[in-house]
Amino acid sequence: MTKAELIEAVYSKVGISKKESADLVEMIFDTMKDTLSKGEKIKISGFGNFVVREKRSRMGRNPQTGESMEISARRVLTFRPSQVLKNDLNGTEGGTDEDMDDDEDLDNDE
Repeated sequence: MTKAELIEAVYSKVGISKKESADLVEMIFDTMKDTLSKGEKIKISGFGNFVVREKRSRMGRNPQTGESMEISARRVLTFRPSQVLKNDLNGTEGGTDEDMDDDEDLDNDE
């Protein structure tokens, strides 16, 4: 789904103008970007968590030359779906978002 398709879906389901739908979607994305850029988590009940993780610098290898090189430290965005979303995707029932409060599990996503 593209941003344009998302705007169209909001327009169809909510009944506001396309301009208002586009503004709403942009506002939501801007708020999410601002929150994540501060290093804060986004938890959406029934959907999942967006978390910014800090990765340390490490030694890697250039696959073309085989030369060792340092891969610099960086921030990466991870998404962990809630159990509710997983169950919906798999057509199963049950599960809550309680397991989404465990920060320990987020470090094992690599």
